[in-house]
Amino acid sequence: MPLTPLPPRRTVSSPSAHASPTVRPRRGTSRRKAVSLAALSLALVAAGSPPPEPLGIGDRLFPHLGNPGYDVSAYDISLTYRGDNRKPLDAVTVIDARPTRLLDRVNLDFSHGTVKSVLVNGEPARFASAEEDLVVTPEVPVAPGGPLRITVRHTSDPRTPKEGEGAGGWVRTADGLAMANQADAAHRVFPCNDHPSDKARFTFRVTAPRELTAVANGLQVGRPRTAGTDTTWTYKGAHPMATELAQVTIGDSAVPRRTGPHGLPLRDVVPAKDRDVLEPWLKKTPDHIAWMEGKVGRYPFETYGVLVGEAKTGFELETQTLSLFERHLFTDTRYPQWYVDSVLVHELAHQWFGDSVTPRTWSDLWLNEGHATWYEALFAQEHGDHPMEKRMRAAYTESDRWRAAGGPPAAPGAPSPGQKISIFRPVVYDGSALVLYALREEIGEAAFGRLERSWVSHHRDSTATTADFTRLASGIAGRDLTAFFHGWLYAKRTPPMPGHPDWKTGKETAGAKGSTAAKNPPAEKSGGPAAF
Repeated sequence: MPLTPLPPRRTVSSPSAHASPTVRPRRGTSRRKAVSLAALSLALVAAGSPPPEPLGIGDRLFPHLGNPGYDVSAYDISLTYRGDNRKPLDAVTVIDARPTRLLDRVNLDFSHGTVKSVLVNGEPARFASAEEDLVVTPEVPVAPGGPLRITVRHTSDPRTPKEGEGAGGWVRTADGLAMANQADAAHRVFPCNDHPSDKARFTFRVTAPRELTAVANGLQVGRPRTAGTDTTWTYKGAHPMATELAQVTIGDSAVPRRTGPHGLPLRDVVPAKDRDVLEPWLKKTPDHIAWMEGKVGRYPFETYGVLVGEAKTGFELETQTLSLFERHLFTDTRYPQWYVDSVLVHELAHQWFGDSVTPRTWSDLWLNEGHATWYEALFAQEHGDHPMEKRMRAAYTESDRWRAAGGPPAAPGAPSPGQKISIFRPVVYDGSALVLYALREEIGEAAFGRLERSWVSHHRDSTATTADFTRLASGIAGRDLTAFFHGWLYAKRTPPMPGHPDWKTGKETAGAKGSTAAKNPPAEKSGGPAAF
């Protein structure tokens, strides 16, 4: 995620509230179960149901994100784009989930569209908005362990609350749309359980004018279907994905294809007019993947590619299997080649660290950004003559200031009011790569290499925490590293650097607080686009 300052994010209008007509109980339910649940439903009505309210799973940084009571297994999202990125898209989102408790209401995260209807297990359900939640009330409560399919017909609005103010979700490009949902903006695009702890499989069905091209996460299913003036494209991911990593792009695009290591299919998505200009950068991807595989093992997904958007976002983003980049990163001659290459590798590294192995909470973000920054810096050292030690020593000098401004790496400060993206501070980039440098110095290069490979292998396609990393590192090192990690990840002051007793931190800036960190990226990234 980005380090460069972004426009403030704003809360936007919640879904429109509608009431469904009275319906009969579902057929096919056993009489005993139907009577029991119906009685419970009547009892709730008789007691006077409380008004809808937003819920969350209690994430320390985003307490209202996510929803309790169910685990999502799959999303099937249909989007219809009429060719104007200033108008809402028509959409249908189908969510398959497993209830973990009796649900008389189901909360979904959704905040930037109009809801037209909701079905729960095929039957109409009542719904209402509560801040950034869509609260669904099925006619009959849903039993734990039973089926839960929620079908929401809605719009998906790419317009920002005020022109020029970005809030995440849809990104309006020069020729269409793309997505940038990190950290908490997928629910501006589609109803979901918008927290990285609940990964699910995704299918996208995108209908657009036939002169445009639509691409999404994963692989294309079958051939595009054209009917009249529109074409429908279908994409399915082979691996579970966090909502923040969803990607759909629609535009006047070229889709160059090539083959990566082990026959991996690669597809890039670029403005058609820039196909030849961008090719020198696109053709580097197979070698970048081979380099990363040499460090941490086999690429974890079914495809990869570079998505170039003609838009000003202030960042690059590791959307799963199709990383998003600003066009000017490749066309602005002020950026040296080694720098652009290292940013490409940063987002590629996220496919292992953040996408395949996903943080269970947002406080575990350092595991994503610290590792991506680590491999970015390592690539720059090996291919650009920019020594890792020099960069880490500079980071060590700044580390206490970063901690004072944004919190320690594994206990980051809360986002600034109205700027949720501000959790992406220097301390989670170079400040967290510094933790990995200290770890390598502490346990040795060979053990560190085994740890990196074991981490992405053991937790592939799942979520993991800082405690998981600590346990794995301790096991590989053959000794308890709890105290080491506590100092490096949670202390207010940076511990001494193993093997470098001469390294010193700078003095804390008086009054340095959370708002300053997001505005002051590390020197290595100043003046250029930042890599999320």
